[in-house]
Amino acid sequence: MTHPAQNPFLSIDDYLTGEDGSEIRHEYLDGQIYAMTGASDRHGLITLNIASFLRPLLRSTHCQLFASDMKVRLRVNQQELVYYPDLLLSCDPTDRETYFRRAPCLLVEVLSDSTARIDQREKLFAYQTIPSLQDYLIVSQTQRVLQIHRRLRDWTPEHITEGGVWLDCIQVELALDVIYEDVPV
Repeated sequence: MTHPAQNPFLSIDDYLTGEDGSEIRHEYLDGQIYAMTGASDRHGLITLNIASFLRPLLRSTHCQLFASDMKVRLRVNQQELVYYPDLLLSCDPTDRETYFRRAPCLLVEVLSDSTARIDQREKLFAYQTIPSLQDYLIVSQTQRVLQIHRRLRDWTPEHITEGGVWLDCIQVELALDVIYEDVPV
């Protein structure tokens, strides 16, 4: 997320209508929209590596995995928020809106210089309010390190620099070697 658009206030319905078919993606924070910037090659590779590992494990389950283009919609302190996480996994068969999910169990953000503060603070606090969320994974694209926040551990951050990370949401270990395959860090 970078710069706010020029609208003073936009309803959630107008935002969702405007996002449908828009060439530029925007995140929504209680009436304000923020244009999303493009991603680096490392960002894209990391996202694709994680998605490529997870997708075969999810076949024949109720889980749906989305990379970059599915929104998560939530309400925090009476404010409507809509974000585009880099990866979103929802395993709730009733969570099937066309353009967003409300009940993900795993959210992944790949850090960039322009989004690091937002991903590690604003989104972390907002995502913790999602009752279904079990894991929030924050992945560095400049070094082999990731941070995971888990509901089962009261959202206390764990920093992983070797081996892998256990994902409570789908009961699988995701190796750093998989995450950073072909990624120059």
